[in-house]
Order: sequence, then C-alpha cells, then structure tokens
Amino acid sequence: MNAAAWLAGTIAIRFLRQSRAQTLVILVGIAVGVSVIVFIRALIGGLQANIIERTLGTQAHIAISPADEINRPAAAPPGAWRLLLEDKRAQRLRSIDDWQRLQPALEALSGIRAVSPLVSGPGFGRRGEARASVAILGVQPERYQHIIPVHRHLREGVFRPAPGEVAIGSQLAQDLGLRLGGKLRVEAGDGRDAVLTVTGIFELGVRELDSRYVYLDMKQAQALLGLPGGVTRFDATVDDIFMAREIAQRIERLAGLKAESWMQTNAELLNALRSQTLATTMISVFVALSVAIGIASVLAVSVTQRTREIGILRAMGTTRRQMLGVFLLQGAVLGLIGSLAGSLVGLGLTWAFNTFGPRLFYIPLPPGLIPAAMAIATLSGVLAASAPAWRAASMDPAEAIRYV
Repeated sequence: MNAAAWLAGTIAIRFLRQSRAQTLVILVGIAVGVSVIVFIRALIGGLQANIIERTLGTQAHIAISPADEINRPAAAPPGAWRLLLEDKRAQRLRSIDDWQRLQPALEALSGIRAVSPLVSGPGFGRRGEARASVAILGVQPERYQHIIPVHRHLREGVFRPAPGEVAIGSQLAQDLGLRLGGKLRVEAGDGRDAVLTVTGIFELGVRELDSRYVYLDMKQAQALLGLPGGVTRFDATVDDIFMAREIAQRIERLAGLKAESWMQTNAELLNALRSQTLATTMISVFVALSVAIGIASVLAVSVTQRTREIGILRAMGTTRRQMLGVFLLQGAVLGLIGSLAGSLVGLGLTWAFNTFGPRLFYIPLPPGLIPAAMAIATLSGVLAASAPAWRAASMDPAEAIRYV
C-alpha cells in the first residue's frame, strides 16, 4: 500500500469514527437491507425448488411419443377441382417404430439422465360391481424408478410389477375397497382383460394420479392393450430441468417423434416461477437502491459537516484524488461491513426457518448468494459515495477554510 492510499484510508476511518451515531445508523440500514436480500432470495429459491420437486416428482421431464397422424388426401386428377372439408384425424394407440434401437440412442444424447420405455393406454378397473376408469401403465420397474421414484411413495407393499401383479394408487384402492393381496380386474376393451393381485399401494400426492394409475408388468400391459412387443412412449429425465424444452426440440429433429417437455405441459407453473423470480429481483433492486440512497445521504451530510476540515487538508497538500478516495473508501467500508453483518443476519433467519419454522419446505442457501450480496452492497456503497466524494474533491481550499 502506497503512502497516498494509506493516508486516504486513515482519514476515512477517522471520519467514520468521529460520526459514530451516523455510521451506526447507516450500518444498521445496510445490514437490514442485505439480510432482506439474502433471506428473500433464499426463501423464494427454496419455494421454487419445492414446487418443481413436487411437480416433477410425479412426471417425466420429457415425454416422447409417435408423431401425430395426419390426413393425406388423394391426389386430384389434372384439371379437376377439389373441395376439402376435413376433421383432424383421430389418434389411435400405436407403438414407436423400432423402439429397441431408439432407446440407446436417446440415452446417449447429451443432457439426458435416464430413459424408460412404457406402454400406456386407457382401461377400466373393476372389483365386484365397483368400476373405475384407469390409466394402464406397463413399465420396466428398474428403469422407471429413475423417472418417477414410486418406491418412495409406497404406503403398503412393494413396487415391482410382475406378471399377474399390479401396483395401484391409494385413492383407487379406497374407491374400489382394495388392499394388499386383493384382486383387481383390469379391462382394456375388445374383450381383453386380466385379473391381477395388488402387491403395492402408492400415494404420489396428486389425486388424479392416485385415483387412476395402475402399474403392470410391461408384457402384460402390451397384451392387454393389443400392442405385443410395442411401447407407446419413452419417459426421460434430464440433468438441467430448464434445458428440457431445448432437448425435446432436438429429439424431435433427430428422431422425428413428438417430444413434450414439462415446460410445455406446465406452462402456467413456468409463468408463476418466472413471476416469482422477477418479483424477487425487483425487491433486491429497490432494497439496494434504498441502501445506496442512505449511504449517499450520510456522506453528503458528512461533507457539509467537514467542509472546514476538508479545506485544511486540501491546503496542507492533500490532492483532489486523495480526497476523492477518502469518501469513496468510506462508502466501500460502510457497504462491506454492513453487508457482512446483514449476511450473518440472513444466515440466522434461514437457519431459524429451517429449524423452528413450519417444515413446509427446506431453504437451501446457494453458495454464491452471500458473496454476490456483499459485492452488490459494497459496489452500491462506492457508487453512492461518488457524488459526495466529487463534491469534497472539488472544493476550493480557501473558501472551505472560511466556512463556518
């Protein structure tokens, strides 16, 4: 550190110590502002992570299925007029072509974490006279667990659909009066049905799924749905959930299949998350502005109070650059110390919420949040101090000494 910087630092610290009340007030203000930024951003981040986990914990990040069938009108004879009035073609239940060779290609794509084939279709579940509409899902349990961890949501039994066995949702079990070991008749139309033993009852936390999903062995589901050896879709998870749309578009281009990401099927949720992020950013900006205005106000008063001292220092040879550094350094010190205190308070609030608050969700603390908050507060302090610092550096020594 050279002599000029040491002199500026010494004067800056002396000015701050002489105005202890003002310094303490602005430090408290900065600490409150930074603690709000840290806690609110951590809170909203934890809330968003919880919402995403609850939503994506019961669905695939990307669902890959055959492309929609379209009408292909026959060619008209030369010179003939053709009037078309057509309805959109109904989509029949069909298998993905050559799915066994497609599966390893999907797994090899960058960004894909896991892929699971399944065969799914509508059906009815019946026990005695009771009947309910169900969604038949034929899966390979060891692969499907990487998409939706059904075993974590089991209330009873196990999740390992084998021939003659079925795992059902808790609401469906309640509606049909079923329990472990009970018999469920699954009907898929055209006279295809099977009587299955209930070996698992799960609760995913979504009423629609808990009242409709029935998991079967894949081969048995293929037989019930009239798709021997076929699968109707692939479910996939990705490493970065916010890259799901781009990965789905890449799959569509490469494989010619229909690929829907969770961002398409949950558009309202995505809009809500973006709105929360925008609101958090706006809160942080306005808090930072309030901190900056507070620092600027205190230093402006300090310049006015110390006009005579500034004049003497200038007359003794202190340069404009050194005087500018004195007040810029005060802003940086206030921002740094205040932000450090505020970060500790924010950490304390986060710890208190996770320890004593209602355990609705856990607030993780991003590793870069506190350094970023401290950097923003320190930079805001320097920028806020620039106007008072320039005013102090621009003073004429003779006029400043005469100031009373």
